[in-house]
Amino acid sequence: MRRRAWFVLLSVLALVPIAIGVAGAGTGPVRLEAAKVIVEVNETDGDAGLQIFLDGDAWRQISVFRPDGQRIAEFATAGPVNDYGLTELFSESSEPPFTEFPLSQFKSLFPEGEYTFTGTTIEGQDVVGSATLTHDIPNGPNLVAPEDGARVDASNVVIRWREGAQPEGVQIDAYQVVVTRERPLRVLSVDLPGSVHRLTVPSEFLEPNTKYKFEVLAIDAGGNQTLTEALVRRAVARRRSEVDTAG
Repeated sequence: MRRRAWFVLLSVLALVPIAIGVAGAGTGPVRLEAAKVIVEVNETDGDAGLQIFLDGDAWRQISVFRPDGQRIAEFATAGPVNDYGLTELFSESSEPPFTEFPLSQFKSLFPEGEYTFTGTTIEGQDVVGSATLTHDIPNGPNLVAPEDGARVDASNVVIRWREGAQPEGVQIDAYQVVVTRERPLRVLSVDLPGSVHRLTVPSEFLEPNTKYKFEVLAIDAGGNQTLTEALVRRAVARRRSEVDTAG
């Protein structure tokens, strides 16, 4: 009986390394599903901001580092969220005007290269990611219509723009159109391919006698974007015949 007991014990011990190897196979760092660091320039206001986006499994802490290893941001959960974790996060820097903080200084503060993300999941695993920042910043689109400060027919608003000349090496990959009513806040955002230069705003979105701001963002292939904006002073009511027909 004692020989059989020793045999069983040795057999179990022989299996331990195999079990440990299997259990440790998935203990490496968890990669973020998405990580992005881009520059957004407002050509109308004359300013720039750094935008950071990340998405992944539930994490407890994330730090972001410049290419030279200097930490530029740290995000952490607290209290009841500590064991619940966060997954998606978007953050944007302040945007001082170029008259106070020129674009050249902005580029020096946030140099081109690989920005790294490191942190910890709620299970205690390491989480990592990276994103490449370039200084390929597009010029903003040239808005054609509506004109800034125009009165428009709320049932027929078509936003049109032209690409304009671009810096060497910059290629417009996409456009984003954002229409905003400030109070109460209501936002329409539409993503478009770079070959499209117009968008018809749904009449259901616009209300008569209301101010709207619209922005058109030109987005470079590397993700950097520049916007041009204008203000619609007043969207007038639809004609009575159109209201009767719609009803």
